[in-house]
Amino acid sequence: MTSTQAPPITTADDVLARVTELLPLIKEHSAENEKERRVDPVVIEALREAGAFRLAAPRRHGGLEAGLESMLELSALIAEADGGPSWVTTLSNIQSWSTCLYPTQTVDEIYADGPDVVMCGVVTPGGTARKVDGGYRVTGKWPYASASLHAEWMGGGVWVLDEDVDEEDQAMVLLPRADAGVDDTWYVAGMRASGSNTIVAEDVFVPEHRLISMLPVISGTYMADHPESAFYRSAFGAMLVMVLVGPQLGLGRAALHLATTKAATKSLAYTNIECQAESVAFQLLIAEAATKIDTAHLHAFRAADDVRRYAEANIYPDFTARARMRTDSAVALKSINSVINTLLDASGAGSFAEVNAMQRIWRDSNVAARHAVMLPQVSMETYGKALLGQRDHITAII
Repeated sequence: MTSTQAPPITTADDVLARVTELLPLIKEHSAENEKERRVDPVVIEALREAGAFRLAAPRRHGGLEAGLESMLELSALIAEADGGPSWVTTLSNIQSWSTCLYPTQTVDEIYADGPDVVMCGVVTPGGTARKVDGGYRVTGKWPYASASLHAEWMGGGVWVLDEDVDEEDQAMVLLPRADAGVDDTWYVAGMRASGSNTIVAEDVFVPEHRLISMLPVISGTYMADHPESAFYRSAFGAMLVMVLVGPQLGLGRAALHLATTKAATKSLAYTNIECQAESVAFQLLIAEAATKIDTAHLHAFRAADDVRRYAEANIYPDFTARARMRTDSAVALKSINSVINTLLDASGAGSFAEVNAMQRIWRDSNVAARHAVMLPQVSMETYGKALLGQRDHITAII
């Protein structure tokens, strides 16, 4: 008897093809994932074997450096089956990308055993770092750390303190799982399986190479450190905001599929219409929903294309360009939220039955849409300021 070995994973398309085969498995575990408030390890390991966590990892360690477009495609694909594992994959991959902005020594340490590392991270400064010989002593708590239940490495924002305990810099640190705890704090209405708990560190030693200042990152000066990789020259703010759109695209597609699949057999209650598909009103709502999903994709991938083009040209986008990218995320997000509400209107009260996946999609989408990094109002205000020549920034993530 001979065994056949799976072909190697060399491109993002290879990952997408493998994950497509996993969709039935992911969907099978979706209800239990939500009930247990974590993604089943079987799903995580299947995604790992499919290469889902190597999309943003460095090529020299077997990663793909696949680009924002591929990250969006992967996140959307997984979300068609379940929002929770999509969110875990998305947040791990963006942390993987940002980790590659650290010194080479750090990147080599993280990926010493290969590219399939699950990570989590929180940019908000939830802790402090005090300078000591060879590094820093770090203490902090970082809530909303999606993928915390599966992560092997954890990132956290810190204030660097001087000898007088005054804040002298804002930075990010990386901690191995052995150096950090996870407080079980994620009790929410949606995205329950994302494991967005609180990372805790108490007086942990962090070597100097595992701390980076946020000033070069926010200002884009890190681009000069990556002459060999356009992907790692991508605009930081746009990357952080846009990746969060990926799961929303898949949730919108999943909701549309549910509504159209059931339309042929479900009657329109309290009318003489035997199936929804024959209702003109239902047809109009479905057309509206499908069009808004298209709108979301067009804006999301326009922004992703902008990110790629600027990075390949080795140009840090100006304020207006970066603001437009944020606004593309806002339009995509608002479009998907509107789609799901429209489809709930079309499908009726039965969509809220616990056995109906539509209600979970609705809850997952709405909770994810409130992530502080991508609030549509902040994005819109930022773009309005840019168009009017105002420079009183209300966020550094742009």
